Amino acid sequence: MGFIQIAVGAAWDSLKSTFGDQFLDFLVPPAGVGDTAVVFPAVTQGTNAGRGQNTRGSENIITNGSVIIVPEGYGLLTFQDGAVTAVVAEPGAFRWDSEDQNSKSVFSGGGLLSSTFTTSWERFKFGGRPGSQQLAFYVNLKQIPNNRFGTQSPIYWDDRYLNAQAGAITRGTYVLKVVDPILFVKNLVPASYISAGARPFDITEHTNPVSEQLFSEVVGSLAGAFSRYVNDADKEHRITRIQGDSVGFAKSLADEVEANYEWESGRGLQIESATLVAIEYDEDTTALLSDVRRADALSGGRSDTFLKQSVARGVQAAGESGGGGTGLAMMGMGMGAIGNLVPPTPTPGAAPAAATAGAPAPAPAQAPADPAVQLAQYKKMLDDGLINEDDFEALKKKVLGL
Repeated sequence: MGFIQIAVGAAWDSLKSTFGDQFLDFLVPPAGVGDTAVVFPAVTQGTNAGRGQNTRGSENIITNGSVIIVPEGYGLLTFQDGAVTAVVAEPGAFRWDSEDQNSKSVFSGGGLLSSTFTTSWERFKFGGRPGSQQLAFYVNLKQIPNNRFGTQSPIYWDDRYLNAQAGAITRGTYVLKVVDPILFVKNLVPASYISAGARPFDITEHTNPVSEQLFSEVVGSLAGAFSRYVNDADKEHRITRIQGDSVGFAKSLADEVEANYEWESGRGLQIESATLVAIEYDEDTTALLSDVRRADALSGGRSDTFLKQSVARGVQAAGESGGGGTGLAMMGMGMGAIGNLVPPTPTPGAAPAAATAGAPAPAPAQAPADPAVQLAQYKKMLDDGLINEDDFEALKKKVLGL
């Protein structure tokens, strides 16, 4: 009992032309269904250009001997008394027969469905003998885009990289996909959408109670998703990278939603991708991120560059102040790191510092340094990148008394 596949891969118009004249009923998706409609009834083409012999069939009812077309990217479920009697998740033309022993109840779709599918079929399948009439509904198995989320007040997460709690207001979109149509229809779709004469179930409609529920669950999972993203020890993510990583953020969000609400294992839904359109950090987080940027700038190669620039400015300042010991001594370990500089030249006429009791005698005054030696040392600093051309010219003029 179930379906017998009679054509695979044929064009839509060709299938309608071929089978519309041969079978009692010929069922297809309704015209004008939107891309975000997830569940909608099959409609009979009995009066379409004279095709089909049953012109008085009930809406979305499939009878023995009828053919139903399943387009690419869609699945089909049939029901009797609210129970699932057959599932098709691969494209083609199928004839319904409740008596033929060669018919099948499940066309799995060649791996397109979730690993939960087999379990959910066994759980919800019809246990008795199917009647000749079934309710037939299509399920959209394509990606369903533009599902929006956003927060009005900041969400907070523990950020291991910042070593503090961070907060932000955020908004974005995510892409959904039905990976188990049985779980989705049985556990999430209201019964009114899988009954005779039902209207299409559009998951993005604001009036749809399921849409509001999913929105709330995603927003409630954002803080946990942010925390998963930035605290992933393997990836070492930073929150500032999250806007450009739709795949990584989608995985964090999907894992958090699954942990909280069992979207995939309990409802047959999966988040395929997610994009943050905007993140507005609170004042404290903004200050923390600013400090992190400064710390990043002072790490690695940039630290060496800043040290060299700092040393160069110190050398120039020492020269402009008269080359005394105080100016150069202020540079401390930085000067030791770049090599020995020219010994300070004593100020003419300056009296030696008074000796204190028990203190060693002051070192004898050193002779003034040779200008040629000073210039050679400054030139080496220029060649090593410790000072720039302007610094070198200023030091040269100072040494030469220009």
